[in-house]
Amino acid sequence: MKRLVFGTRGSELALAQTRSVIAAVARQFPDIVCETKVITTKGDRLLDKPLVEFGGKGAFISEIEEKIKNGEIHAAVHSAKDMPAKLEDGLYIAGALERENPTDVLVTTDWKGFLRKEHPVVGTSSLRRREQISRHFPGCECSLLRGNVNTRLKKLKDGLYDGIILASAGLKRLGLSDKAEFQYHEFTADEMVPAGGQGIIVIETKRGSEFADVFSAISDERAQIELKLERRALELLGAGCHEPVGVFTEADLSARSVRIFLFRGKGEPQRAVVSLKDAEKYIEEMARHE
Repeated sequence: MKRLVFGTRGSELALAQTRSVIAAVARQFPDIVCETKVITTKGDRLLDKPLVEFGGKGAFISEIEEKIKNGEIHAAVHSAKDMPAKLEDGLYIAGALERENPTDVLVTTDWKGFLRKEHPVVGTSSLRRREQISRHFPGCECSLLRGNVNTRLKKLKDGLYDGIILASAGLKRLGLSDKAEFQYHEFTADEMVPAGGQGIIVIETKRGSEFADVFSAISDERAQIELKLERRALELLGAGCHEPVGVFTEADLSARSVRIFLFRGKGEPQRAVVSLKDAEKYIEEMARHE
């Protein structure tokens, strides 16, 4: 029996995502025994400051990557949207599970009351979400919101915010997408362009990993294509937590085409439908266009 150790953050969502990866491995490779090692990151410890003040997306993965490199774990499970556009030397994304709903959701306890307010307070720590929510609710006031999903929902119930913005995928994976005490306003990808990789669970490991074929075998082709395109756009734009950038691609493998949405800070998002073979070139052109 081979032993495969996955590193992950300790939140309920991170652990749920790791269980999904382990279940995928178990279905195809019953001779592999998977284990989970919880790792606390800088992003988990510093919850009273915006990510832009202490390292951006790297704050959620640096400690985990170090343990991959020193051999304490074989691989890490991440939300793709939490990963910087460039990884540490010698590491790469070896697999991606089928994409969950990539959209954003505005969660409230009183939707009609939210709509009546001239200046509703919206909880989010994302610059991308801040810029885009103001297009739909020009009078809203955005306030810093950090912590795991349940912590954020508790703050909403406690009245600290009139609404909070969360990822649909996280709510669904935690079984929180249809609770009676909340109302959910889901934005389409056109209304609020998601973060690159949102809704995709990825596996990061060393180049030359003995488990590379395992991670490839459990991966979803469409998710891998979309993630590659979105990360290319983020790389070209130098995007992290310091820039209000959204990018989303929707590949149609049967038609060999892809829809592209790119939001870069102000105004309406750029949109296009192109052939799959031309998608990366087109994204490069979109990213370079001011």
